[in-house]
This record gives sequence, C-alpha cells and structure tokens, in this order.
Amino acid sequence: MSTRILTRRDVERLLPMPECVDLMAEALAHLAGGDAVLPLRTVVWLPDRSGRLGLMPGYLGAPRSFGIKVLSLMPGNHGTKYDSHQGVVLLFGVEHGEPLAVLDASSITAIRTAAVSGVATRILARAEAEDLAILGSGVQAASHLAAMAAVRRLRRVRVWSRNRSHAERFVAREAARYKMTIEVTDSPRAAVDGADLVCTTTAARGPVLEGSWLAPGAHINAAGACFASARGLDAEAVRRARLFVDRRESALAEAGDFLIARAEGVVGDDHIVGELGDVLLGRVAGRQEDNQITLFESLGLAIEDLAAAHYVLTAAIRSGAGIEVDLGGTHGDA
Repeated sequence: MSTRILTRRDVERLLPMPECVDLMAEALAHLAGGDAVLPLRTVVWLPDRSGRLGLMPGYLGAPRSFGIKVLSLMPGNHGTKYDSHQGVVLLFGVEHGEPLAVLDASSITAIRTAAVSGVATRILARAEAEDLAILGSGVQAASHLAAMAAVRRLRRVRVWSRNRSHAERFVAREAARYKMTIEVTDSPRAAVDGADLVCTTTAARGPVLEGSWLAPGAHINAAGACFASARGLDAEAVRRARLFVDRRESALAEAGDFLIARAEGVVGDDHIVGELGDVLLGRVAGRQEDNQITLFESLGLAIEDLAAAHYVLTAAIRSGAGIEVDLGGTHGDA
C-alpha cells in the first residue's frame, strides 16, 4: 500500500500561515467540543538529560485524523546547523490503521505552534494592537512574526535575543521578507516597552519577561517554555494577566510559567480562565477591557499536529507532492 513521505520543503509550501491559523481555530474548537482523544505526552530522557524524546499520540474528529508525533528536543542544537526540534508526524488510516503519511515534524511544529498563537492573538488581543515585541530570534521567532502579521497589521517590530548577532541576522532576513523595519534591542525590557503584542520564543529556563514591564492592554503569547521546570515569564507577569491555555489538563501538568508561579504562591489553579477552544465556542469571555493584560500559555497539542498533517497530506495528494513508498501489511487474498 502507498505511504506518502513529505519533506520540510513540502510542508512549508503546502501549509501557508493564514490557512493554518484558521485550521488551528477549527481543531481547538473541536477539542473543546469533545471531538478528540488527547493523552498527555510521554517524554523519554537521555541518561545525561541532554535531550529528550516526546511522544504525542491523538485522534481528532474533524478533520478525521489518527496518528502520533515523535519529536526529539535537543537544547544543545542552539547555535548549530540543527533545529532543536527534530522528528516526524505519522498519520494512520482511521478504519484500517494503515500508515498514510510520514511528514517532517520540525516544519509542522514551527508553523502550527505560531498559528495557535495567531488564534490566541486574533481572539484575545486588542483589535488595534500593532506594536510587536519578539523575545528570541530562532525558528519560532520567525514563525511567530509570520503569524502575527497574518492576524494584525503590524506598525512596529522589536526583537531581542541573548545572541545579538543572531538577532541581527534574523532582522536582516525578516525585514527583507516583509518589506518593513524591524529593530534589534539591547534588552528584553527595551523590546517590550510599550508593546501591545509580546511573543516569548526562547528556550530559556528562567524568566526573560517581567510583569512590571508590560503595558496596559498588552497580549502575550508564551511559546518558549513547554515543560514544568522551565519558565519564560516571571510570576508577576502571570499574576497580572488573564490567563488562557490550549488545554487545561496539559497546563496543570506541564506549563512551567504557570506551575512555578503557583508554587511561589502567587496564583492558584483558578487563575486559568479557560482554553482557547472555550473562547472560540463562546463558553468563556476573552478580553473584557482594553487595559486588561491577556496571556496565552502555549504547550502544543497532538491534535494541532494531526490537523496540520491532514491538511498537508490532502494538498500533497492533489498536487502530486512527496514520495510514495510501500509500507504496511496486507493480505493478498483479502
């Protein structure tokens, strides 16, 4: 039987950011409506704790998708030619379990993570938000710039990174891509000062964003720290914000920004207002006042990968993209 292999280049060509934002909104609404099966991810560490392998299985009712993402996370890759996230998304047939596709996971993860932040920004940020701060200058910084540009008309963009030369290369590349001026700042505080959109995309294990820096009415997409022991925001940033998550169960198990603030006694479980899907379905109010600070804590969910992979596979079949190989078991006389 035929299994389609789709490369990073295939995924990037077939999964445009604006379409992915809409796709992620649909998937999150179906999750909130109960039309999904989503176990917590399983993590396997290397003995020296230098890297880990994440296993993210799931089922999504619409588009009907069944599969798993297997992803390595290697922090030591920062500054090398390798992305910190490497892996594959595997799609299987819902009726017979046959392997339908093997897709590059680095590109799917980069695009869908930022697209979910795009959903959060679209439903939580002020309509006139146009001043963007990006903390970080890696893959997620680039994809978050694309997502923010897809949902808001940006007037100003400032970028900070621990490695200024990385930030300068990022700015030169992205400024040419978007035909706009992008500034490099010397500190995260300078980047955030007065910004009404803030995206944290660094792999830092300690806070790079302090709550005292945030302007009234700002919206934050916290996409850097995705494990219980890591945080990109200090407790004051969490406390000041109206907090939304992609999935409550995952946040209570893995969201370091929230869990560490809770351990410090600053917030409780009731500080989580709801899931993005709850807002999309009208069950929970999003932003209530212009001066309110809103925060989306992003962890990443298997149903997001499945929705993106299904979309890419459908487009690939239409266009003839990818390579077909023979995988899976059949009975010749059936």
